[in-house]
Amino acid sequence: MFIICLISFVIIELPPGDFITSYEMSLKQSGETIDQATLELLRARYGLDKPVVIRFFMWLGNLLKGDLGYSMLYQKPVSDLLGARLWWTVLISTLSTVFAWTFGFLLGVYSGTHQYSIGDYAFTVVGYLGVSIPNFLLALVLMWIAFSAFNVSLGGLFSPEYALSSWSLRKFLNLLQHLWIPIIVAGTDSMAGLIRVLRGNLLDEIDKPYVTAAKARGVPEKKVYWKYPLRVAMIPFLSTAGWTIPGIISGVVVTGIVLNLPTVGTLLLDSLKAQDMYLAGSLVLILSIFTVIGTVVSDILLAWADPRARLE
Repeated sequence: MFIICLISFVIIELPPGDFITSYEMSLKQSGETIDQATLELLRARYGLDKPVVIRFFMWLGNLLKGDLGYSMLYQKPVSDLLGARLWWTVLISTLSTVFAWTFGFLLGVYSGTHQYSIGDYAFTVVGYLGVSIPNFLLALVLMWIAFSAFNVSLGGLFSPEYALSSWSLRKFLNLLQHLWIPIIVAGTDSMAGLIRVLRGNLLDEIDKPYVTAAKARGVPEKKVYWKYPLRVAMIPFLSTAGWTIPGIISGVVVTGIVLNLPTVGTLLLDSLKAQDMYLAGSLVLILSIFTVIGTVVSDILLAWADPRARLE
């Protein structure tokens, strides 16, 4: 986690200049001017006049206290900005992960046990399309279909009349009406990859001698597949399944911008352009934390499915 904090901070500091430089350029582009004395005061106010090493340890010390810093771009504490947006991001990412794992597992098992069937060909095509089509393009296509076929605009999570209203049954139903697009968009890429991985692993196991021997002894085919080859085929599936969590989170960042969702995507893009190091560093750090969590989840699932991993 310390290395992640260090790398996150260094990445934000790599571009030349700082937030005040970006702020000055934006003023010049709009035809306004600001004197150097004011700029130096702003640098002192935000601590940008201090060396990079000191600023890093100041930021790290605040992180250990639960303080993510102060956003220079939005003039608010970072924790206040992330609040609801982070919860929406986690909700969409969690539902997308459940969608990707559930359908990726079921469709992968079907394709692996019904090789060269119509369903196998169909799911293989879905897998290739899911991996090949960018998330933002799929989001635009689904929005176009919803608008042209049903005359419904599904950008955002709520219709305009429900955006600022208090929670009610109608607002909840309106949320469900809008929520399916970001879930499908964010989960399709991971689902397609999981289908291909599980199908390939299962086909390798089904052709092995121990499966043929079990069938020759009269063990029902379904029992053979579900008890032996599937458990072995799931090992590579589970070892990479946890990586879908950070992948979906980063997919939600792009999808959130395209679909105008109240997620962290817009904040991350704006903070990177403005070199708002505290906001951008906190967001990069959060995405990195989900990567660590995903890796731990994969290790736990792998140890549960493969006793050899526990012994080692």
